[in-house]
Amino acid sequence: MNTPTATAERPSTYTPMTHEPRLDVNGRPFDRSDEILTPEALAFLTELHERFASSRHERLADRQRRRYEIGNGRDPKFREDTRSIRVDASWKVAAPAPGLEDRRVEITGPTDPKMTINAMNSGAKVWLADQEDATSPTWRNVIGGQLSLFDAIRGQLEYTSPEGKEYRITAERTPTIVMRPRGWHLVEKHIRFTDAQGQQGAASGSLVDFGLYAFHNAKQLIENGHGPYFYIAKLESSEEAKLWDDIFTFTEQRLGLEHGTIRATVLIETLPAAFEMEEILYVLRDHMAGLNAGRWDYIFSIIKNYRGRGARFVMPDRSEVTMTVPFMRAYTELLVKTCHKRGAHAIGGMSAFIPNRRDPEVTRLAEEKVRADKNREATDGFDGTWVAHPDLIPVAQAEFDAVLGDRPNQVDRQRDDVEVTAAQLLDVHIGRDITEAGVRDNVSIGVRYIESWLRGIGAAAIDNLMEDAATAEISRSQIWQWIHQDQRTADGTPITRAWVSDILAETVRGFERFEGDRYDDAAELFADVALGDTFPTFLTVPAYSRYLVDA
Repeated sequence: MNTPTATAERPSTYTPMTHEPRLDVNGRPFDRSDEILTPEALAFLTELHERFASSRHERLADRQRRRYEIGNGRDPKFREDTRSIRVDASWKVAAPAPGLEDRRVEITGPTDPKMTINAMNSGAKVWLADQEDATSPTWRNVIGGQLSLFDAIRGQLEYTSPEGKEYRITAERTPTIVMRPRGWHLVEKHIRFTDAQGQQGAASGSLVDFGLYAFHNAKQLIENGHGPYFYIAKLESSEEAKLWDDIFTFTEQRLGLEHGTIRATVLIETLPAAFEMEEILYVLRDHMAGLNAGRWDYIFSIIKNYRGRGARFVMPDRSEVTMTVPFMRAYTELLVKTCHKRGAHAIGGMSAFIPNRRDPEVTRLAEEKVRADKNREATDGFDGTWVAHPDLIPVAQAEFDAVLGDRPNQVDRQRDDVEVTAAQLLDVHIGRDITEAGVRDNVSIGVRYIESWLRGIGAAAIDNLMEDAATAEISRSQIWQWIHQDQRTADGTPITRAWVSDILAETVRGFERFEGDRYDDAAELFADVALGDTFPTFLTVPAYSRYLVDA
């Protein structure tokens, strides 16, 4: 096959060593942490940083430039310099890896011992073991999550709750594990990297999460019949994807794995990435498993990039930004078409509704909403989907079983009927109002989620919805945009900083307080990221530095 050449194929830079690079761990040790932070594992992490840290910084600088350009009127578009990749019909991604042939229902969740056991017993085809948006990156969560995965992969994970309830993995068939490391923008401040020039800085959260998991578990996963598989979050370009591909190839060589053993499912959850889906598939083609429609971060990415571009880019209440509005339909249908054209799986997103075992009516409504969402995805051509709660697995599976039958996927279903333009991806007009209830919901959900996150809980059930960092980002970014774009509610109330500040204070006063709660810190942080003059690119960045880093 003749492979097209494009800028997406630029190799990562590598600076020759002039001093001895090193990693220094300053996180406090705890029970069994030394089993993860072994000298050999740290040496591998050092190699990853030595080879790829500078390229990571270059890619992050590219992001900053791109945000500046979009903010100043230059809309994203399908790239001319990579057009040869898109028009070449000859290339395909690798065939599905063992354990990834059938992904019709995937459960997502953090990697603490209890949630790990629940996921492994859930009956889902795949478990997204989430070290990213569903995990609050405390030092204990970061390394403790690695311990949970280490033990689960070896069939030795057990957990006893404070109430004395015992948890064990009892399922005969456990899900294929696909681990999600933190995105490129996040750092691990409990580990410091000194480079070849003697410059020091926090380690990359991505490289720490990926490197520890791959180093300890790759060969055991292969022995178990699967492999080291990853969900890759927050990518914004094919150059960022190429950096991951370089890391995968180096890791395979370093650990003695066959090329293509590592597989990646990339979340298309940023606006720039939606314009480079084929290029991302192409540069990762030997390691590619599929693309996922990361709906909540995608909405946040649009708000973030267009927050200063006028009222035309203002969305209504978060509850009105559904998967059936035109710009979200365009995004998901383009994803399915692109994946199937290249032989990759298209994985649907998360419906945030969750059941309540103590409230049958809440459960009925949740199942109804999830059933409709998964029916739409299955009939649109998706090969699988996400759920956040084990009780929703049968609901989602029934919808995919009805479409797939005994087939493991529907990759052979080409969506030649789909034609999506740049204008369709960027037309966020919905035609609904902002309401006072929508403002209040954003404040309440944002503060309550941040409070949970500060206590080390990264996935929180709030008002019968599963909230994670992505949904909290929507809540605070909408508030920021509504204020700065001089918006009014449906009843004519101006959305001002002072008015929202009053709502914030009133909301916090109404919370039922408890010993050890973090509502005061959460309210302070929410005010900073939603009501301030500047817009932090991610609320978790200042929150992590301010509250989660050990002194």
